[in-house]
Amino acid sequence: MAAVGMRNLVHCVLALTLAFAGLAAAYLQLGAQFVGFVQILVYVGAVAILIVFAILLTRGSESANTPMLSKGWISGVLIAVLVLGVLIYALASSSALPRGIPPAPDIAVRQVGDALMRRFVLPLEIVGLLLTAALIGGVIIAMQEPKKPAASPEQGRAQRGPTDPTTHSHP
Repeated sequence: MAAVGMRNLVHCVLALTLAFAGLAAAYLQLGAQFVGFVQILVYVGAVAILIVFAILLTRGSESANTPMLSKGWISGVLIAVLVLGVLIYALASSSALPRGIPPAPDIAVRQVGDALMRRFVLPLEIVGLLLTAALIGGVIIAMQEPKKPAASPEQGRAQRGPTDPTTHSHP
């Protein structure tokens, strides 16, 4: 709720990062080490930092003067509650939902790490280079200033006027 409700955009991203970290802690408490560590690495370590850099590079420090809630917020909340109710009913009455506890998987985080560092090291490095290139390209695009059209010499003389000492009139 803090990530959605705060007015300062940087504070919203920091609250979102805290929510990602809390979700990773929940995964780790439930025994899903791989998912928890991937959550920390990908979302907390990469996505949240990328969002912070994007905000800091593209937006100024201006504050929005718009109201916190729009005029139709009540109907939005009612529709969201209705959709949530329909989803909960559909999931609870689904026959595809397993009713028993599944057996624990035999794969461990160490096995996944060994596979990534031995069998899939080339695709892992290529993805890393691709993401780095995308980040550098995004920074370059965000830092470019729009070019102003150059004035032609006739426009410059017309703007200076006849009394300008830089204009020369020869007989």
